Amino acid sequence: MRNSWILPATLGFLAAAGAICAVSSSRAQGMGGGQQAVPRTTSTDMQQTELHALTDVQRQPGLKIDPREQNAYDAFYRVSPELADKKIQSGLAFLEKYPTSIFTEAVDAGLVSAYYERQDWKALYSTADKALALKPDDVDVLATVGWVIPHVFDPHDENATEQLSKAEEYEKRALQALSSMAKPAKLTDAQFAASKAEKTIQAHSALGLVYFRREDYAGSAAELQQSLQNNPHADPTDLYVLGVDLQNLNRFNDAAEAFSRCAQVAGALQDRCKQDADEAKGKIAQPKQ
Repeated sequence: MRNSWILPATLGFLAAAGAICAVSSSRAQGMGGGQQAVPRTTSTDMQQTELHALTDVQRQPGLKIDPREQNAYDAFYRVSPELADKKIQSGLAFLEKYPTSIFTEAVDAGLVSAYYERQDWKALYSTADKALALKPDDVDVLATVGWVIPHVFDPHDENATEQLSKAEEYEKRALQALSSMAKPAKLTDAQFAASKAEKTIQAHSALGLVYFRREDYAGSAAELQQSLQNNPHADPTDLYVLGVDLQNLNRFNDAAEAFSRCAQVAGALQDRCKQDADEAKGKIAQPKQ
C-alpha cells in the first residue's frame, strides 16, 4: 500500500498558525475542522462584487430609483469590507429600511464580504444563500463561499459530504459564469481581465482543496496546478497541499518542487515546507525496489 500523506490540522488554520504536519496513514482522517481562522485570500475582491451588482442595476433601461435609497446604498458601498462591523450594521439597516430594494442582492453580496472578514460562517452562508437566490450567477459570492467551505471543513459534521459537494458545485458554476460574463461598464478591459483571472485562480484553488478533502489526490493536484500556474501571488497553503498530493501520487520530484516553492514564501508554513522538500528529495534518491 502506498503512503497517504495527510494534513491532520484544519487547512484554514494551518496557514494562519502553522499547525500542520504530514503523517503516514491509509486514510485522511482527523484532518480537523470547525470554526477556525482562515487565511485571507488574495483572490477575493468583494468591492468588485458590489460594483458588478451596482452596474447591473444601473444598466436596466428606464429604471427610476428613489434618491434616498440610492444614497443609502452608496453609503453602504463606500464602507470598506475590512470595517466589518460597520459594513454589517450599514447593510442590515439598509435591508430593514428598503426590504424590496433593487439593490438587495448587491447589499447581500457586500455583507458576504463583511461576514468573511468577521469569520462568521453561519451568517456568511445564510446571506450568500439569499444573494444567490436573487442572482444565481454572482461569481464573487459563488467563488468566495466555495473557497471558504473546504478551508473550514469539519469531517465530523453530519453534513460534511454535502458541504464539499456544494463547494464543488459553486466553483464550477463560477467558472461557467466567468466564461460568458459581459464586462461591467465601470471596469476597464484590464481591470475586468484581472478580476476574471483572480476569480478563476480562486475557483481552481477551492476545487483543489475539495478534491484533497475527498482524497482524490490526482484531481486535487490538477486543480491546484491550474491555480498556481502563472500566479505571482501563489497561496502557500495551495503549494503545500499540492506537495502532499504529489507525494501521494509518488511524484516525489514534483512534490519537492512544490514544497521548495512554498518554502520561498515567508510565513507560518515556510519551515514545514523546507523540511518536507528535503524529505521528498530523499525519496527521489532512494533506490527503486
